[in-house]
Amino acid sequence: MKYVVIGIADHPNPFFPPEVMEIIHRGKVFSGGKRHHEIVSALLPADTVWIDITTPIDAVFEQYDSLATGQNLDQLIVFASGDPLFYGFANTIRRKMPMAEIELYPTFNSLQTLAHRLVLPYHDMQIVSLTGRPWHEFDRTLIEKTAKIGVLTDREHSPSAIARRMLDYGYSDYQMHVGEHLGNPVDEKVVTLTLDDAAQRLFDYPNCVILTTESPQPRLFGIPESEFALLDGREKMITKMPIRLLTLQAMDLPQKHVFWDIGFCTGSVSIEARLQFPHLHVVAFEIRPECEAIIQENCRRFGVPGIDIHIGDFLEADLTSLPHPDAVFIGGHGGKLKEIMAKVKSVLADDGCIVMNSVSSPAVHTDSRQLFAEACQALGLHQAPSLHIILNQHNPIEILKCQK
Repeated sequence: MKYVVIGIADHPNPFFPPEVMEIIHRGKVFSGGKRHHEIVSALLPADTVWIDITTPIDAVFEQYDSLATGQNLDQLIVFASGDPLFYGFANTIRRKMPMAEIELYPTFNSLQTLAHRLVLPYHDMQIVSLTGRPWHEFDRTLIEKTAKIGVLTDREHSPSAIARRMLDYGYSDYQMHVGEHLGNPVDEKVVTLTLDDAAQRLFDYPNCVILTTESPQPRLFGIPESEFALLDGREKMITKMPIRLLTLQAMDLPQKHVFWDIGFCTGSVSIEARLQFPHLHVVAFEIRPECEAIIQENCRRFGVPGIDIHIGDFLEADLTSLPHPDAVFIGGHGGKLKEIMAKVKSVLADDGCIVMNSVSSPAVHTDSRQLFAEACQALGLHQAPSLHIILNQHNPIEILKCQK
């Protein structure tokens, strides 16, 4: 069956070129959202069939298949918002029906329309969709200090919620441009606001957002340990900055996707990983409840949203709902290194690695290097050559690594 996908705006009296009008007049079965039906219903031939696009989407495609089989239907006309290839329904068709023939008649998407209203060049705009999606990719654009960000919103990820999140993590140097009901001659509204103003305001839906800044803050590379909020003020409890960067390097994080930090304490390793590699999904574990406020403070201090924080004994944690890691740093093990590594191995990706730092000190009676080596042998993990480092007058450090 051929899918003809027609993009429309929110105008109550849509204009279509003659070629598209001819397709509509010859159509038998149509589909789209309820709002789309309201807009185009007067243009549809009598006795046509309309299929609402609702969730679950699999049920919609079952209706398509049923009609194609039962009525020998060779063409379905779908109305979609804006450009159907721009986070739109044409992509859903391609995913669900890879072999289907698709014919497209797009119009401007909402972010293009907002840029047109603002007379704002958008060739350099980074696009993020928060429509039914988590914050991760939006957070990434902030951490990467992107100067111009286009955001597709939903009712949960509203312009005011976006503004509050940005202010919470120190990204106050942006202006927010909001377009409401774009394409509707009666209800359309375009406003430019500070984030403080946007955070307090209610916006009509549907809407979209463009964020701009003239001078994005510089990205940090290596945070001195003295700048972190510390556990009981103990600077010795934090991984020193050069060691931290070398530890991250050992994990080959540009090629990884999910990073776990077990025993995060102040969160310095998690925060540095997210800053240097914003694509990572970072999950941080710590047994001490007082560390939760510390990592949250440090995340806000350094503009690092999106770290998934878990407080409690890692060995008792339910990992079933978490993304499986391909890079794990063990910052603390409380004498249960072998048990922790065994639990990590049960969820570690096939190409995943585990890294930890071993301190050589007369005050340390348990040789963590030996425990690490024994755990690797018992679990069938391949141990890589270690890196021996002496930093200033501190005790020597060995960066230990193994791979699945």
